[in-house]
Amino acid sequence: MTYSRLAKRFRDHFWGIAFLLPAVAVFCLFLWTPIAKGILYSFMQVDFVKGNHYVGLDNYKAVFDNSVVGIAVRNTIFYMLLGVVIGFWVPSIVSIAVSELRWCQGFMRLIVYLPNIVPAVVLYGMWQYLYDPLGPLNQILGWFGAHQVMWLTDKSVAMLSIVLAETWQGFGSAALIYLAGIVSIPKDLYEAAEIDGAGILQRIRYITIPGIRHLYVLLFILQLIGTSQGFQTHVALTGGGPNNTTLTYMYQITNEAFIRFDFGRAAAMGVLMFVALTALSVLLYSFQGRSKAA
Repeated sequence: MTYSRLAKRFRDHFWGIAFLLPAVAVFCLFLWTPIAKGILYSFMQVDFVKGNHYVGLDNYKAVFDNSVVGIAVRNTIFYMLLGVVIGFWVPSIVSIAVSELRWCQGFMRLIVYLPNIVPAVVLYGMWQYLYDPLGPLNQILGWFGAHQVMWLTDKSVAMLSIVLAETWQGFGSAALIYLAGIVSIPKDLYEAAEIDGAGILQRIRYITIPGIRHLYVLLFILQLIGTSQGFQTHVALTGGGPNNTTLTYMYQITNEAFIRFDFGRAAAMGVLMFVALTALSVLLYSFQGRSKAA
């Protein structure tokens, strides 16, 4: 390609490149550079005073030999499964219900998204009050003669309590995505179905769900990625307890980095998590492609 053609192409795309450069710079500074440094630190013994030195795969061996990391992995997988079973279907059900309303649809969309607007500190304070042994939830259970539940200190229900709290806090964003997908479905299909005598359940089964089917795979992947990084709610409500029952993989990474100050081992754990999530995303997207082809 000649110099004149390169210059012409640059002039044609100058403003596009100019608008793109700040975003690229931000990504390089705050995303790609930390990723590259994390990979590099995973092969080093990090010491910001005496200097770093190369240790090869020692950090990765230490991760696999650490029994607490194994507990964190099992807890994270259990947390992801609970999130899928309990929380994944809530946004789609709510969005379908809102889309079928004949009035107050805009108000209901606001109500659905309201938990995402409330500051996290307020939400965690609210859930600690609800989960208190003398709080409203146990009082309601007492009306029906049920025993008191120690929501945050009982090993059998602590993780479930976190999933219920996060489902309520985070389903609004996914519900709006589903609503946007439902709005894009041609209205003619619904009108024709009503003329043919189709009821609400039939419209949902044969029009709405097939129309947003592609969103289920996308949000399923986002759900897995999001729950695999569970950390904030666990810190606020249980602190990883009781007896490491709610200790997640991401929580353990922060413990390695900021409690034990072993940044090399924390970086190795982060790299392993990055590889696992990348492989999972590729697998799910390839499965989606095969299902479309079929």
